[in-house]
Amino acid sequence: MFSAQSARLVHALAAMPADASALAHTLKGSARAIGAFAVADAATRLETVIGRGFDTSVALAELAEAVAEARSAIEAVLRRS
Repeated sequence: MFSAQSARLVHALAAMPADASALAHTLKGSARAIGAFAVADAATRLETVIGRGFDTSVALAELAEAVAEARSAIEAVLRRS
């Protein structure tokens, strides 16, 4: 479930909608719940950057990369099961 949700949220965040900070916060909580701490940290950075009104491109790229790595790890575990 996290794999699909995180992909949807990163896709939505790419457009920087009005609720982008809330989306990043949601992703942060979901990531912490499953132990995907790199994703949670990246989501925290994005949430902070959004809140401060700074350019989000680097933070968003870092989040996308962290999500891609987490999704790859999840897929590897599922293949072994």
